[in-house]
Amino acid sequence: MNGLYALMDTLLPFEWLHYTFMKNALLAIILITPLFGMLGTMAVDNKMAFFSDALGHSALTGIAIGVLGWQSQMGAMLLFGILWAVLITFVKHHSKMSADTIISVFSSTSIALGLVVLSRGGAFAKYSSVLVGDVLSITQGDLAALLAALLGTIICWVFLFNPLLITSVNAPLAQSRGIRSKMTEYAFTMLVAVAVMVSIRWVGVMLINSLLILPAAASRNVARSAAGYMRTSVIIALCCGVVGLAMSYYLNTSAGAAIVLCCAAVYFVTLPMRRK
Repeated sequence: MNGLYALMDTLLPFEWLHYTFMKNALLAIILITPLFGMLGTMAVDNKMAFFSDALGHSALTGIAIGVLGWQSQMGAMLLFGILWAVLITFVKHHSKMSADTIISVFSSTSIALGLVVLSRGGAFAKYSSVLVGDVLSITQGDLAALLAALLGTIICWVFLFNPLLITSVNAPLAQSRGIRSKMTEYAFTMLVAVAVMVSIRWVGVMLINSLLILPAAASRNVARSAAGYMRTSVIIALCCGVVGLAMSYYLNTSAGAAIVLCCAAVYFVTLPMRRK
């Protein structure tokens, strides 16, 4: 890592990158934002804007399971997040209720359950940081986990992108082509669950949904093809991540909130271009 830090000092001689924790935060942003840029495109196309929000809330329950005796807090979050994603998708396919109602029910349940466990004896204060996240606290070990998540997502995306795209455009057509739409959706929701749980401690429960949806929504305003849609979403997420991190240093504010505001600004700037 020392060699990488030296290279960053040479290529990026900025004041805000003089500190090791800021270098780690920048590397984390470079790994996290493309992940959400890719997944966000399909979340928007499949009208799953609140799905990641429900998974973010379920992270509190995952943490609570870890507190109750699970050896690995991250392991508990990943397992619960994947199970919760599968359960939401299952109920959505086997219920006549609208998807947003089902997601809201699961979201409310998971955050209430997590708060009940974590707030026992007034102990929630030490877990409150997960609400807003803190990318500046990331370590080298955390960076390795994010890199693994990004590489795993890219590999899965190669196989899932076309089936997801066809399913989001025309589900009956996808089924007539032999695409197992339900299995594809299950795989996608589990992929989103892993991405959310791996990054929730640095992005925060309150901001995770915004980071997933805003770059994709802004990209949809200007993209003219499916490939361009995903590519532009990744670029917007990455650029806003870097700019937001620099802004948070100079304004002495939350990095996650600054990044989301940058994404929101890009969305509103590109909104008039949608008609054209």
